[in-house]
Amino acid sequence: MPAGRAMPTPGKRVASATEAAARPYRGRLAPSPTGLLHLGHAKTFWWAYKRAVDAGGTLVMRSDDLDFGRSKPEYAEAFLEDLAWFGIRWKEGPDVGGPNGPYSQSERIDQYRAAFEALRDKGVLFPCTCSRKDILAALSAPHQGTEEPIYPGTCHGNICDKQGNVISREQQQQQQQDQMSEPADAATAAEQRSSREAASGQRVVGEEEFRHTGKQQKQPPQQQQHITWRFRVPDGEEITFVDGHFGPQALIAGKDFGDFMVWRSDGVPSYQLACAVDDAAMGITEVVRGADLITSTARQLLLFRALGLPEPQYFHTPLVFDGNGIRLAKRHDALSIRKMRESGATPESLRQEWQEPAQHTVTIRQGGYPAQDGRVAKVKKEASREHDK
Repeated sequence: MPAGRAMPTPGKRVASATEAAARPYRGRLAPSPTGLLHLGHAKTFWWAYKRAVDAGGTLVMRSDDLDFGRSKPEYAEAFLEDLAWFGIRWKEGPDVGGPNGPYSQSERIDQYRAAFEALRDKGVLFPCTCSRKDILAALSAPHQGTEEPIYPGTCHGNICDKQGNVISREQQQQQQQDQMSEPADAATAAEQRSSREAASGQRVVGEEEFRHTGKQQKQPPQQQQHITWRFRVPDGEEITFVDGHFGPQALIAGKDFGDFMVWRSDGVPSYQLACAVDDAAMGITEVVRGADLITSTARQLLLFRALGLPEPQYFHTPLVFDGNGIRLAKRHDALSIRKMRESGATPESLRQEWQEPAQHTVTIRQGGYPAQDGRVAKVKKEASREHDK
């Protein structure tokens, strides 16, 4: 494991979100170097900075650069320069160092792998062979074509054998039936298995290779098969937390969100896993981010609890929309901090309407964004994922 704060032992009792308030304040900024930051980022990061300053705490800068296809060094340099120009200061980060580094996610893969293995060994993950196309095809509701549709549970009962082969629930049931009906004579049983293999064209996993115990068999993160690993959510369980701005929040597992990805088929951890692991390892006590990540908060709380990691508190800020009512994304180049700097704008002029988060207009749009009264609007999400950084 890279140098830095060690993660608590999975299963060990750790501090709750309520107890996080009693710890020295540690906040974080977690931009992704996939484009220039826009005014929506600036607003969220300004509030993260302001809350850290008001609490007399520490602000950490982290580069969430796991999108290897789009992350570029010039964008990492740009967000450091633009946020410093904006007046934001941090005490730890990739440019200034600190005791909890490295501060770029691409350098922390070992920590994510350790967390993945802990979750897999605990039996809360399952291997999924579905493509995005498969998932969308299995959904009947037309509004499910979003950046992260609610998983329909197709592979929910899957496990892996010792060789890394995915075994579906139906195959497990068939194997158990075969084992119960097999004769006591080992030679006869082996002959019958060989006959079934020849007839089906598939290898049958024998009793010694696979014993269904209700837990996952071990499987390395890099698989020869194109499978992802998903967290098996507790269907029907209400995940609750008190948001620092919007107040009490409640989401139902299996209804508001489904089994979510933890490890991708290309060997890269998901945003949810990396974020939870890093927030715990860096001792973050409060996460300040955009309101469109409230559902991600519920997912990450499940990961914190499964891993026995300390839960931070959360403060979600209203989003910023352009003149057409469209949420800002990195494709809004004209509204980037860099363009604003070049046009002669000052940080003070950009911040003049941000004295309180709620003062900035919040439009109830597609994406499950909170209304001003703290409720979550259950409507379709936009395709872009630029909101999360």
